Amino acid sequence: MLAVLLSAWFMAQFDFFVVNVAAPSLEHDLHTGPAALELIVGGYAFAYASGMITGGRLGDLFGHRRTFVAGLAAFAVTSLLCGIAVSPGQLVGARLLQGFAGAVMVPQVLATITATFPAHARGRAMAWYGVAGGSASVAGQVLGGLLLDADVLGLGWRILFLVNVPIGVAAAVLAMRFLPAVRPARRARLDLLGASGVALALGLVLVPLAMGRTAGWPVWTWLCLAAAVPVGAATVYWQRTLTARGGDPVVDLTLFREGSYLAGVVAQAAFMAYWASLMFTLTLLLQGGFGLGPFEAGLAFAPTGVCFAGSSLLSRPLVQRYGLRILQLGSIVTVTGLAALTLVLALRPDRGALPWVILTMAVAGVGNGLTFPQLIGASLVRVPARRAGTGAGVLTTAQQFGGAAGVAVIGAAFFALAGPSPDTADHARAAMWTTLVSVALTCVVTVLTIVLRRAADRAARAEKAAGG
Repeated sequence: MLAVLLSAWFMAQFDFFVVNVAAPSLEHDLHTGPAALELIVGGYAFAYASGMITGGRLGDLFGHRRTFVAGLAAFAVTSLLCGIAVSPGQLVGARLLQGFAGAVMVPQVLATITATFPAHARGRAMAWYGVAGGSASVAGQVLGGLLLDADVLGLGWRILFLVNVPIGVAAAVLAMRFLPAVRPARRARLDLLGASGVALALGLVLVPLAMGRTAGWPVWTWLCLAAAVPVGAATVYWQRTLTARGGDPVVDLTLFREGSYLAGVVAQAAFMAYWASLMFTLTLLLQGGFGLGPFEAGLAFAPTGVCFAGSSLLSRPLVQRYGLRILQLGSIVTVTGLAALTLVLALRPDRGALPWVILTMAVAGVGNGLTFPQLIGASLVRVPARRAGTGAGVLTTAQQFGGAAGVAVIGAAFFALAGPSPDTADHARAAMWTTLVSVALTCVVTVLTIVLRRAADRAARAEKAAGG
């Protein structure tokens, strides 16, 4: 059962990163310009993030297995549409649909783990969830490069999307066979107004963040960001009003009254802001500063992915033995690796720093693996099963929002620091300062893990008292 769930999570994350490798091929074959490339990458991210909360709510309303299978089928079909696209416009449209399909599919993964796995098995499942997500981010660059170089059946970049079709079909069949059919306690209606408000508010933030830098931050980007505030406020007001009337809002705001959940949402956003922006800026350093090709740059991240996967698997037995203190340990290891990376770039701003960059990133990968999977589990532990889909959708949205904001803001700082015609030293200096921002964000995560640990300790004492 877990393998079926994680295959969907892997596909969604893989398709987020693999397009970066395919960009030169897309420019050549489809004559794709910079604006269309931004939409191909950013359109998927926008649809994926803005639809997560609604996708999670659909699982709560109609059952997680049914919604998961529907999302899988849609993801396979839209991947096929991506693979057969013959123009930039067709590929942009297919990527938008693929992102929405992923938004229906992915929240059901965490929701099913939370709602159906017993407590003693949930931590191990979360560890494998972390392995799948972390390896997908690296595989998107390494495996994507291998598939492009192999030119399977002469398909070129199209194989990167078409490979999802047989995997998605097989996973959907297995899901119908092995996933439990947990039905909602009562049938409710989807809050279409709330779902539209959430998607619009997120879109007004995510679209300018994704496209603003390359577009030169025109007036429309600032107008969108400003409009997001009243739209978001109106959506929150409607959710409160609907709750007071006894309705079923798309976002159950009572979830945020649980301190561990709120801390987990903020921690996930901060974590992904640091991680996505660091991967982005270091890719710029490796390719633009050190002169590596896309595949070579992907291989440079491979040790980080291996360390992330290994420590993710170790995180569960360590938590069982030492408790959620492991979250703080992981954050401290990450800070150590990032601080060492900052020092390396300050002392050796040339290609000779490459082995040390790989080593320090591997150390950070160990810390991430200890933190990320168990952070998710600790965030969702107090979410009731009937709200598991909504809780997972909000949490995953926070991850995507944090990643988009991190890449936009910290990426803009990198380009400003590097200057108009940067050499290797300029790239290294810009990466050094932006890595310091990553250190600060990781410190925020560390503080929030303390809140999570204390909440878990209180819950354990309450359960012990109730049982005694």
